[in-house]
Amino acid sequence: MTTADPLYRTQPYARSAAGRIVGLTPEGGLVAEPALFYPQGGGQPGDSGWIDWAGGRVPVAATLKGADGAPVLVPASPVPLPPVGAEVTLHLDWDRRHSHMRVHTALHLLSVVIPLPVTGGQIAAGKGRLDFDMPESPADVAALETALNTLIARDLPVTDDWITDAELAANPGLVKTMSVQPPTGQGRVRLVRIGLGPDQIDLQPCGGTHVARTAEIGRVAIGKIEKKGRINRRVTLTLED
Repeated sequence: MTTADPLYRTQPYARSAAGRIVGLTPEGGLVAEPALFYPQGGGQPGDSGWIDWAGGRVPVAATLKGADGAPVLVPASPVPLPPVGAEVTLHLDWDRRHSHMRVHTALHLLSVVIPLPVTGGQIAAGKGRLDFDMPESPADVAALETALNTLIARDLPVTDDWITDAELAANPGLVKTMSVQPPTGQGRVRLVRIGLGPDQIDLQPCGGTHVARTAEIGRVAIGKIEKKGRINRRVTLTLED
């Protein structure tokens, strides 16, 4: 781990952390270390929660990515803010974050059972969707749902790895999304892998948070497939528990 590695990536199951305020934005946002809160990006909402400090509690409504890439915590109400240098305790709204983790991993699996280019996507608590370059809707949505839940039930490990920008450029097939390209320019790109060795079923660039094993997703349901343009189809899934 380097000092630049955010806690939401190295320890995605951490629900709280002792930290300090390292910056304030002109808009009233807070920058804290370590970076426990995931900033909105890649279709995944930013985390919410709260900050405790000697002067009280600051509810956090959202987390955005600042100009330098650091997560900026957006207060939910106009309360006194801790100054730069203040010692704080960061707390996630864990149920919301964990729901995002489950949905995000499920969407990776959805891109396995529907092996078509992805044109967009969005994650929310308890549900998510992917848009596909899909001229015709699948004839048997129930079969897709069964295939997706079968993959989930295999309880495959979800791990990550890193490759260089050059390695990604040499392997363009790793990128499934047509509308959003993985961030490059930092020298390396994070890959999320589902399954290991001969059981590997997916590998793609992703900066979001994920569960450690697919069975943690639980059973999901695929909703109505909607037409969104001439060749785009939107597939929505929801967590059933």
